[in-house]
Amino acid sequence: MKYAYYPGCSLHATGLEYDLSTRQVAKHLGIELWEIPDWNCCGASAAHNTNHTLAVALPARNLAIAEQEGLDVAVPCAACFNRMRAAQAAARNSEAMRQTINDIIGMDYRASNETCALLDIMVNRVGLETIAEKVVKPLTGLKVAAYYGCLLVRPPEITGFDDPENPQSMDRLVASLGGTPVDWPFKIECCGAGHTTTRPDIASRLLYRIYSGAAAAGADCLVSACPLCFLNLDMRQEQVGREHNASFSLPVFYFTELMGLAFAYAPKDLGINRHFVPVAPLLESKELLRHPVTRREET
Repeated sequence: MKYAYYPGCSLHATGLEYDLSTRQVAKHLGIELWEIPDWNCCGASAAHNTNHTLAVALPARNLAIAEQEGLDVAVPCAACFNRMRAAQAAARNSEAMRQTINDIIGMDYRASNETCALLDIMVNRVGLETIAEKVVKPLTGLKVAAYYGCLLVRPPEITGFDDPENPQSMDRLVASLGGTPVDWPFKIECCGAGHTTTRPDIASRLLYRIYSGAAAAGADCLVSACPLCFLNLDMRQEQVGREHNASFSLPVFYFTELMGLAFAYAPKDLGINRHFVPVAPLLESKELLRHPVTRREET
């Protein structure tokens, strides 16, 4: 199983642990990731607010490079996935737009390959039964609130792989790893995105609802598939708690990190030691730091 791999800007910077854990998990499952050479920014999140044609052409260039290799594209970041699916749809739905895109990027993009969210690949292409067979240390007793955010499953005519109002793919993945997905009402609510810097007052209220909702549902932690959502959820808990007279200590994971833990990889090899909210106390309490099979030197 081979895919063109588009890490995007975040996975080479603030979301480095997402990249690390993705590569470990893919190798463990026998998935070959061919990183698109000379890839460029997909335009998220500002391009589509300023120039529609540019917002389509930027991701289309990456898709065209992958298409030349005959490969579907695996995209971990929810925002990148959304923009690339939009470009794919624009090229398929309008021959005039496709020609415009080709003129801009200087390549013949036919939109014959598929843009796939990494989560979709894991759940629906690799398959939950296969993943469950690879589990070495089940995430027994770990109660997880799956947070999908705004862009991973919406709009459904663009994303198309899960229910836009009550998505279940990440919940099902958690269960296949031996964890317990919790039912909660804020799994697709906005985390504030860039408002954390431009309108922190608004973002603080949104984040407070997510933290308090997950805690009220009995979750031990949150799991995400979006680097920006992850950063907001992981970095802002102390600040939001102070502003709302509350206290939160909810570790946040990428879904690939939870997969890696269940596959018995050491936290440092998954990038988990880079998190703002410490994860070791939770993992120790669930006996998830000691594995029956040691795949990497633990820290």
